[in-house]
Amino acid sequence: MITLTPLHHLAAEQKSAEVTDWAARIAWVAGLLVFVALVYWLMRQGWKWRASLQSGLPELPEAPEDFASDEPLLTLQGRYHASTTAGQWLDRIVAHGLGTRSRTELTLTARGLRVQRPGATDFFVPADALREARLDKALAGKVLPEGGLLIITWAHGETLIDSGFRSDRAAEHPAWVDAVTRLAAAPAATELTSTTTEGTAR
Repeated sequence: MITLTPLHHLAAEQKSAEVTDWAARIAWVAGLLVFVALVYWLMRQGWKWRASLQSGLPELPEAPEDFASDEPLLTLQGRYHASTTAGQWLDRIVAHGLGTRSRTELTLTARGLRVQRPGATDFFVPADALREARLDKALAGKVLPEGGLLIITWAHGETLIDSGFRSDRAAEHPAWVDAVTRLAAAPAATELTSTTTEGTAR
């Protein structure tokens, strides 16, 4: 004969066992919190150490006072991701706030590039400091889809810097590559023309 177990007995059997070792549970949670705090502290120390190594980087230039009157060639709204030493996509630069990710608004004119960052340091790249622009997918450990990052290379003091931006409308990136490349080539073309003219005069 098959004996059926009442449903209320089955329900009672399926109840989880009560937690009785509260001391072990509290110790485990406390240990986890200490570990997380230690990792966070080590990250901050590493950030400070990197900033001290980059202390020789000059202060970031500011846009000219009358920059707002310039005719913009292009504008962009999106995100600033990071800056690294040019050609070294993992060598993040943190000095002067360049390591802080933020929203950004870019304005490109014949005089250069203004980078406005709410909650972070704004900076300006003069036209003669621009070197090139390209599309890429990774910078400072951040990886995006192919062509998802607009990388602008510029000179600051004796350091070449790659700064990564992502527009809210990624389709704008190619136009920025073309415009920055043309603007970066303009001073060199002007200098070459001037040198040629002087040589002819002699």
